[in-house]
Amino acid sequence: MGQASIGDMLNEKAREQMKSMSGTGKTISELKAGEKADGFYLVKSFEVKKTTNGKQYIDLELVDKTGEINAKIWEYSKETEEILAENPVVKVRGEVLEWSGTRQLKVNKLRGKNDDDDIKISELIPSAPIESSEMLAAVKSYGKKIKDSQIKLLVSNILTKYEKKLYYYPAAKKNHHSYMGGLLYHTLRMLQSGERLGQVYEFLKMDYIYAGVLLHDICKILEMDSDEYGVVSDYSMEGKLLGHIIQGIKEIEIEGEKIGLSREKSIILQHMVLSHHYEPEFGSPKKPMTPEAEILHFLDIIDARMFDFEHALEAIGPGQFTDKIWLLDNRNLYKPTDSNQ
Repeated sequence: MGQASIGDMLNEKAREQMKSMSGTGKTISELKAGEKADGFYLVKSFEVKKTTNGKQYIDLELVDKTGEINAKIWEYSKETEEILAENPVVKVRGEVLEWSGTRQLKVNKLRGKNDDDDIKISELIPSAPIESSEMLAAVKSYGKKIKDSQIKLLVSNILTKYEKKLYYYPAAKKNHHSYMGGLLYHTLRMLQSGERLGQVYEFLKMDYIYAGVLLHDICKILEMDSDEYGVVSDYSMEGKLLGHIIQGIKEIEIEGEKIGLSREKSIILQHMVLSHHYEPEFGSPKKPMTPEAEILHFLDIIDARMFDFEHALEAIGPGQFTDKIWLLDNRNLYKPTDSNQ
């Protein structure tokens, strides 16, 4: 499959998935402040909390293929908590409110999905807009473009090691690409962008660009505990204590030693993983010191930001503004009326 056809599929399948929610009431992207909500949603997480006066309530995150929304159940009961614990899919009735510029769902009534309901979990699971098998094949094709035999073997071995989990792992617990197959989708779009930048900046060493993209987030598989639906229950012990950057560096060093990867190549690849978050407060004690490491950082940022823009703008019509987007510095985004979409 050619790269042009993959790019076309990304847009086409994304639009198809937005239309695939019939029978579930309004999708999350369609919910507007001031309206009623009545539909089936996947329970991503929930937690029993207390208000300032000590009253218990339930804070939960609900998702479907179109997005995610925070919800509150102010009238706590043990029965409701058990419903959430035992049912991955629930039917919710409530009101959509606006809190600090963000939509929030006040749940008035909730029950678990029963056998008579004409809805499947697979129809609700947020997922990448292209099949995981196709994404994995495309990602592997970039690994084959690597000319250096040692770097190619390292990348191939690590991808093979985590191949089964790559089919469903998200790229994050809550933020960009936090859905089934999100890690593959994020990686693929970075590879596509990196390939094109290499055509502009011809001095770049593309072996390092491809390898850096393929390896920079691979250890998110070790950092997070995800189920087969791409829903992360929590960060692993290693994820909390080390994080995917340190785990990624270890992975390159350990697997590199097994194949006799040269010291310089190993250190350059480790540096790319180490520096791709750019700032110490985000986990990178060193800033990029090679052009390939610099490009890797910005490929990562661009894809994350474009995901947030695309995701937010899908929920509104031309000439409208979004709610404030916390991940984008609380900006209200605008969709132009002359859009071709």
